[in-house]
Amino acid sequence: MLQLGPLAFAAPWMLLGLAALPAIWWLLRISPPLPKRIRFPAIRLLAGLAREEETPAHTPLWLLILRLTIAALIVLALAEPLWNPAPRIAGSGPLMIVVDNGWTAAARWGDRRAAMDGLIADAGRGDRPVLVVGTAPAPGAPELNFEAADDAAARARAMQPQPIAPDRPALAAHLENAATLSGGDIQTVWISDGIEHGAAAAFSRRLAAIAGNGGLTLIEPASDARPLALLPPKSEGDTFAATVVRTEGGEAAGSVRALSEDGGTLGEAAWTFAAGDTQAVATFDLPLELRNRIARLEISGEASAGAVVLTDERWRRRSVGIVSGASLEEAQPLLSDIYYLRRAIAPFAELRDANTGDEGRIAALLDAPLSVLVLADLGTLSGADHERVRQWVEAGGMLIRFAGPRMAEQSDDLVPVPLRSGGRALGGALSWSEPQRLAPFEPGSPFEGLDLPADVTVTRQVLAEPAPDLAGRTWARLQDGTPLVTAAKRGNGTIVLFHVTANSDWSNLALSGLFVEMLRRTVALSQGVAANGDAGPAGARRDSEMLSPVATLDGFGRLSAPPATATAIPAAGFDETVRGPRHPPGLYGPANAPRALNLATPALTLTPLADTPGIAERRGFSGSAETRLAALAFALALALVILDTVAALWMTGLFEAEKIRRRRFAARGLPVLAAMVLLLPATGADAQNAIDEFALTASLETRLAYVITGDREADEVSAAGLSGLSRVLRTRTAFEPADPMGVDILRDELAFFPILYWPMTTGQESLPPEALAKIDAYMKNGGTILFDTRDQDRAIGGMVTPGTMTLRRLLGQLDLPAIEPVPEDHVLTKSFYLMHSFPGRWDGGQIWVEAGGSDAANANDGVSTIVVGSNDYAAAWARNEAGRPIYPVSPGGERQREMADRFGVNLVMYALTGNYKSDQVHVPALLERLGQ
Repeated sequence: MLQLGPLAFAAPWMLLGLAALPAIWWLLRISPPLPKRIRFPAIRLLAGLAREEETPAHTPLWLLILRLTIAALIVLALAEPLWNPAPRIAGSGPLMIVVDNGWTAAARWGDRRAAMDGLIADAGRGDRPVLVVGTAPAPGAPELNFEAADDAAARARAMQPQPIAPDRPALAAHLENAATLSGGDIQTVWISDGIEHGAAAAFSRRLAAIAGNGGLTLIEPASDARPLALLPPKSEGDTFAATVVRTEGGEAAGSVRALSEDGGTLGEAAWTFAAGDTQAVATFDLPLELRNRIARLEISGEASAGAVVLTDERWRRRSVGIVSGASLEEAQPLLSDIYYLRRAIAPFAELRDANTGDEGRIAALLDAPLSVLVLADLGTLSGADHERVRQWVEAGGMLIRFAGPRMAEQSDDLVPVPLRSGGRALGGALSWSEPQRLAPFEPGSPFEGLDLPADVTVTRQVLAEPAPDLAGRTWARLQDGTPLVTAAKRGNGTIVLFHVTANSDWSNLALSGLFVEMLRRTVALSQGVAANGDAGPAGARRDSEMLSPVATLDGFGRLSAPPATATAIPAAGFDETVRGPRHPPGLYGPANAPRALNLATPALTLTPLADTPGIAERRGFSGSAETRLAALAFALALALVILDTVAALWMTGLFEAEKIRRRRFAARGLPVLAAMVLLLPATGADAQNAIDEFALTASLETRLAYVITGDREADEVSAAGLSGLSRVLRTRTAFEPADPMGVDILRDELAFFPILYWPMTTGQESLPPEALAKIDAYMKNGGTILFDTRDQDRAIGGMVTPGTMTLRRLLGQLDLPAIEPVPEDHVLTKSFYLMHSFPGRWDGGQIWVEAGGSDAANANDGVSTIVVGSNDYAAAWARNEAGRPIYPVSPGGERQREMADRFGVNLVMYALTGNYKSDQVHVPALLERLGQ
């Protein structure tokens, strides 16, 4: 390869053809143009005698330059020019590319992919075998087999950054034991993420030993392109702040966004790095209601799993309202229960004050969103307050009550267990009992693991009536076995009772740090941290409980369905879990209250890659992919050839003003001009010709079609997917579709196609009324459209995904029929293959069709005009020219791809044949196939 700045030539020896340009110049120079042909009439000859006109003896200079330019362009095109070529790796032997594909590489993954493509393309020009391997750990040992450049390119395109850190020592061990690498002298390129990760020097030495004389090349990002990480936020009082981590560098600034569960932006906080800083803090100023809705924090513009923090109940600040049975005038500050409760709860929750008199305090607190209501020594609630509190608890609120003289006299039914009237006194003059200490908290109690101060005693309490389920509702006991704290479910909420006062009248518990921790854990259960049940303590989560993955992050920080390799994590030591292929970062536990396992921990630091041994060359990324210029050079040469032809015709006199010359020009020159016009974009009448050509192409043969979205990547996937599906149809069925076509909804006619594939992309603009009318007419006249939201990997619970939002926005104004999930006996399940699920690149998404009784379906021979899915079907169908799949499928592998192909066949057969397979004549054959 010959490189001249940003321009390079892959076949530089072809440039020797430029040496022939002087010879061409000489030949053209001595060759005069053809003489003009003039008819012989005598009068014309005589008239010509008056003019002295000479025929040039040489080719004009401008024509010489034109023809030399054509020759030079052809030579340059044959030399395979490249603009901004990928750095060349010298040599002719095998090439191994080692890529750091952990989360630290995700934000600049395009640069790494461009580097891999350039290296593999260069190896392909030299017919060199290539091995591509990543450093991120995988469930199984990586494949270490060299393959052809085309296969390696497909493997490189399929490689994605993983949501975990690289494990270079593990890969080094695999490389050391690989038989294919035992020969040495293998040219090796390490595409690094620029981060140390520990043991980088040992890894570099291992790669250098493999490279041998071939040399080890390191490609790394610039210092300002290294990754950023986001640490879990800290919530202390009114402060909610997240910390951004980087390697050392110059000044930088950015922001952290707070997102809700449905993806909406709740707030944004700025961060700034001074020169040399490695940490910056982004502080949010949000109301409590918005802060408690935060489900995700992310660094703006940094698409990686390390730049995302998922939040759970541990980061949500509760609102707590406190009401005391003592009137505000009677309560003395240092003796009142409100004083102790406020001091204990204020560090971890927001306190709400009713700011009203005694009569309306509870109603005023419940008028605003409230997590916990604390009632201190309120024995019996009045009718209106009782009903209001009961409805609030059953709707999901948490009621915490404290005993006192009023509750000892009488109590209502808003208590977890029935109570005896009168208080139990311990250690008094008329008591035979000593003051009681607390018994150790039992397993399963929310207070399990708290330390018991030896000086905490109880001198008086209210007693619970004995009952069979009393033990299951007890969270804390005294040493004599009597309950101290009881709890029970009431509807969707919880009622908790402390059988002592909230001040120091009946116990010195309120004076201890244990009181604060007990209230902290109790209030934390108000948002449903764990699944609750009547049989045991509400909100208790046992350490032996296994938390299954609900949703996990991919390398780019997108939340999606967990991979097949993800496994459950014990609740004990959850935060200390090592992140890896079996435990990727994400949400674990019950779907209604999952727990967040984030990639970044408070101990995370990012250290730049130091000088490592054994590296023969160290360089950065080129910044963009190489561009091949050969096709452009050939096209320009062809245009100049046409121009040269026109010039030659003009030189022979065909453009003179005589009538015969005009006729000859019409006979000889117009075909050439017509060829030139065909090379220009169609305008005016040419546009109409293009429309007619589209109609003719679409109508002569039956084809599948896809909607052109304007997203280049999505359109390429659609074209490759329908091309692959057409190949499957030609192989397996009697239907032989021609190559698929792209359709512009605004411009093209849709009636030629029996079925359209329409992928949803976030960049699609809303449709004008004429486009909506065209779609409506297409579906009502028998056409079927498969709308693919392509976001099953990001579908979590009831969250509305971007693809679904785009579909709603585009088709919200259409008069669409009612849809339903595909029934078990639907024709789509048996139109060609017998199927019960319909996977694509992803599995698990639901297929929706028109409801069976809709007028539209009945009018269309029983065929649904609309089919909605989310499994990214075109990516599963897509194949390259060699017939190899382009994109991996998850989680079912090639078996899942086969089922995706079968679904495509069923869908096309369904659109073409209607309700044919629903006729009763087919029932015996179908039952026989089903084995019934």
